Amino acid sequence: MTAKFRSKSIANAISAAAAVLATAAPCAAQAGNAASTLTTAVPAPTTGTVAPAPTVNAPTVIVPPEYVIGTDDVMKIDFWRDKELSSEVTVRPDGKISLPLISDIQAAGLTPAQLKDRILDAAKNYVEDPTVTVAVKTINSRKVFITGEVKKGGPYPLTGSMTVLQLISIAGGLGDYARGEKIMIYRSENGKQVSFKFNYKEVLNGQKLAQNIELKPGDTVAVP
Repeated sequence: MTAKFRSKSIANAISAAAAVLATAAPCAAQAGNAASTLTTAVPAPTTGTVAPAPTVNAPTVIVPPEYVIGTDDVMKIDFWRDKELSSEVTVRPDGKISLPLISDIQAAGLTPAQLKDRILDAAKNYVEDPTVTVAVKTINSRKVFITGEVKKGGPYPLTGSMTVLQLISIAGGLGDYARGEKIMIYRSENGKQVSFKFNYKEVLNGQKLAQNIELKPGDTVAVP
């Protein structure tokens, strides 16, 4: 009787333990899944140095081969080992620039290389073996003009090659009442005024394309 009682008690204990384990297993599995999710959500620490931000170079000015310095152009003058003499200057209406110590130097009408030679000659009075560079920062002197029956008349910068047709396009095209066959281009050459005819319709139709001339600084396109 005692043996049967003990066997029955042991069996009941084993059943109770099994039930507890069965109940605990899903909880353990859920805890494991939560831990796995938490581990996935937290990013692993990174090692090494952070890549520096890319360097953006300032846009450079495209200097036409025939370029000569003019009024309102901005020039950057750099003296090697003499930063107090270096300066960024604007060409004045009288065509000159002012530099520390050197004072006024004629710039308008010269190429950047010719201006460099003049600055070197003047700097020798103050600096031993000067080394200077002259760079064009901004070109403001090269302009063309369009007036009359166009959408946006006025001056436009001439920083490269530009034809009459291109200028008309930049100006928004002809006005509603423009007489495109009577357009004129006025230019000053050697102190004299010269003019050229331009027929808008002919050029658009691919006829007499020679009249679509390349503009020069100071040219004025008049659209009646």
